[in-house]
Amino acid sequence: MSLNSQIFRPVITIGFLVTALLCHNCEAHDGPHGKSHSKSTEDSTQEAKKSAVFSTRKDVRTIPPTKEDDVFHFVVYGDRTGGVPAGLKVLEQAVVDTNLLDPDLVLTVGDLIQGYNETPEWLEQMQEYKTIMDELSMRWFPVAGNHDVYWRGPGKAPQGHHESNYEKHFGPLWYSFQHKNAGFIVLYSDEGDPETNRKAFNDGKLQMMSDEQLAFLDAALESLQGADHVFCFLHHPRWIGGGYTGSNWNVVHDKLKAAGNVSAVFAGHIHHMRFDGPKDGIAYYTLATTGGHLSAEMPGAGYLHHLNMVSVRAESFKVASIPIGSVMDPTDFTPEFLASIDAARAIRPKSAADAAPVVLNLDGSSTGEVDFSLTNSGTLPVYYSVAFDGAASGWTSTLDHQHFTIAPGDTRTVNYSVRRAPGEPPRKLPTLTLAGEVLAEKSRIVLPVSNVPLEVRPAVVPADYFRDAEAKCLKVTLPTSAVRVDADEIQLPDGPLTLEAWVRPLKLEGYQAIIAKTQGSEYALFSDEGVPQFDINLSGTYYTAAAEQKLSTEKWTHLAGVFDGAKVMLFVDGKLVGQTPARGSRRTNQLPLYIGADPDQSGNPTRPMQTLIDEVRLSKAAVYTSDFTPTETFAPQGSTVLLLHLDRLFGPFVLDHSDQAATATIGQNTELIARP
Repeated sequence: MSLNSQIFRPVITIGFLVTALLCHNCEAHDGPHGKSHSKSTEDSTQEAKKSAVFSTRKDVRTIPPTKEDDVFHFVVYGDRTGGVPAGLKVLEQAVVDTNLLDPDLVLTVGDLIQGYNETPEWLEQMQEYKTIMDELSMRWFPVAGNHDVYWRGPGKAPQGHHESNYEKHFGPLWYSFQHKNAGFIVLYSDEGDPETNRKAFNDGKLQMMSDEQLAFLDAALESLQGADHVFCFLHHPRWIGGGYTGSNWNVVHDKLKAAGNVSAVFAGHIHHMRFDGPKDGIAYYTLATTGGHLSAEMPGAGYLHHLNMVSVRAESFKVASIPIGSVMDPTDFTPEFLASIDAARAIRPKSAADAAPVVLNLDGSSTGEVDFSLTNSGTLPVYYSVAFDGAASGWTSTLDHQHFTIAPGDTRTVNYSVRRAPGEPPRKLPTLTLAGEVLAEKSRIVLPVSNVPLEVRPAVVPADYFRDAEAKCLKVTLPTSAVRVDADEIQLPDGPLTLEAWVRPLKLEGYQAIIAKTQGSEYALFSDEGVPQFDINLSGTYYTAAAEQKLSTEKWTHLAGVFDGAKVMLFVDGKLVGQTPARGSRRTNQLPLYIGADPDQSGNPTRPMQTLIDEVRLSKAAVYTSDFTPTETFAPQGSTVLLLHLDRLFGPFVLDHSDQAATATIGQNTELIARP
């Protein structure tokens, strides 16, 4: 549509035909206009038949029909002033949001342009604003604010400042109209003193409405007496006092009150959401901003960019504030788009194949060079912020913060060095914090922050390091209590496997992970409301062997999940309690194995079972094929690829006692306690 077809044309509704636009189903404001809105019994019966819920099911609970009434919606924008050029972007997004909401019309509360200038710049800003608003698919109606009419420049201001420019390009300073069952009145709150040509909003004497405008208000209210609702709009919320004290708003309010059908008044200016009312049955709303300057970003306290969505029925109306940018178009979420997001979430740092590992020595010291790369295999660019976090545990690095964008199909390499002085070996590894955003066509999708531990290996420990170690176990209460074994530490070929451990639950509620390496792939021991199960993904399908009885919180229980190439089995305390035929190749992933949790798509621990865990062993064979008596302490076998006794730590590491010598790392809240 052209601007001329979109913007409201200046027509003042004095004495126009009201009855043709009235709603036929309304009961509100029964007094002053004396209209009856009741329907005939026959009409009501026919409507009830149309709205009845249809089903072929018998003897079921009846669902009440919908309530049929006439309803429409309109949107109100807050101030746009003070946020150039960012504010224009907010306004553009508001237009996109509004077109998705598809109201009947849009109102503003003034301060449409920056203003406070001379005519050439004013005209440029006016056109800029109207060009954006022209993208609305419904009509919009302007309100004049101080930024729209106050003139600034050398010499004397023209009479009325920019009022003539405003009325030429936007429309009248005050006007009214009717839409369906509601009337709309726009008032002008910056008349100032026409004799001195002064305008200000901090002096009550300059915040008076003229006799001419008050006469218009009387005529507009009279012409809208047949409406169920009347909504009033102006820029300055004169009812809040302060600099408005001394204005004649009380006269205006009395006129609105006497009309009997004025439901709400909307204003802006203060850039802060506020509700005053209802007063004498009139609700007073002050909007924050739709692109204007905010003194703070506190949405919960009313400092935000938003629009108000108003739903109007004959007997009531509702107002909802919607943050700009929060309205989503479901047609954007195509399989291709979702695949690009999944690809971005799967981006993980990959160390160079020839990179020497960073080694933590027995005295707690370490030096090393780190080279890693990030590859974007998706179809959308991804912006990354990369930071090193290790100062709290004595690590230093040449990597401070790096920011870069990885185009689709590209790889970005990052190089830095790390160092730690001798001292008590740290319990916490330094991490690489990756904060990513997918740069989609219409928005920036913030990815979950990923904290990737630095790949550090322990130095070789003496043979007697674990001699006389106290029998301990892992206590899991939080996701960060879990112990992590990275994917490249586990040398598990495709084929039969056994995953086993001793567990003693602290709580049984929920569907939680005991030991897991899943996400549409691999294997896990889970607890479903306390009932253990073993899952393995073969050729894209999960196969499950589950018990029937819950675990006990009063004793230790041995669990063993087994895949022998033909079936999946679960053993509880050496007894076969469930089995399922299963064949196929194990679907793998590059996510870590967690003792006490399950990895999410970014490799972070999630769904932890609150439990004690001890003696974890992973084998590349079906160790058990029939009932057996489990041993309290496991020993490494030829098929063992991971064995964690969970008795002692070396710095941030739990050492693997299999021949593979894998490295497991603790979380921020990992705790080894004496085994009860």
